[in-house]
Amino acid sequence: MPALTTPKAEIGWQAPDFSLKGIDGKTYRLKDVTGKNGLVVMFICNHCPFVKAIATKLARDMKELAAAGIGSIAINSNDTETHPEDSFENMKKFSAENNFPFPYVIDETQGTAKNYGAVCTPDFFGFDRDLQLQYRGRLDDSGMETKPGAERDLLKAMLEVAKTGHAPAKQYNSIGCNIKWKK
Repeated sequence: MPALTTPKAEIGWQAPDFSLKGIDGKTYRLKDVTGKNGLVVMFICNHCPFVKAIATKLARDMKELAAAGIGSIAINSNDTETHPEDSFENMKKFSAENNFPFPYVIDETQGTAKNYGAVCTPDFFGFDRDLQLQYRGRLDDSGMETKPGAERDLLKAMLEVAKTGHAPAKQYNSIGCNIKWKK
C-alpha cells in the first residue's frame, strides 16, 4: 500500500467542531480539548506502521505542548469493519500501551476526517488560540523509523504558535497510510 503525503497547509482556516466518543466513555467537542494557546488535532490509528513508529513520541510531545497551554486530541477515522485492528477496544489498548496523555476518540461516520480534509495516518493539524490553522505537517523527520534525535517539527512549530500566534513558514508534509474510508 503506497504512503500518502498531506497537502500544503491552508493557513488561517477555522477548525471545524466535532462531537466524538473517547475511549474513556466521554464525548469530546472542540472546546473541551482546546488549550489557552492552541490545539493539535491528529488523525491516527492503531495499525499504521507510521503511527506505531511515533506513538511514544506523540505522548512525549503532547505532554510538552500541554505544559505550554496547547491542547491535543487524537482521532481514529478508519473503517473498523475492514480494519478490525483499529477497533474501539484496540484503541483502548493502543492508548494504554503508549501512555497517551490526550483523548483518543473514534470518528465512526468519518465526517470529522472529511471536514478537516485528513488524508492519512498520521495527519497533524496545529491551531492557534483562535482555532485558526497555523501548522499542517509531520511530527518529526523519522518517517517509519524510531530515529533518535529526530527533528521535532510539530513541537517546535506549536511552541512558536503559542509564543507568536504563527508557525514557521517552512513546513514539511506528513507521510503515512491512507485513511481507510468506508465504501
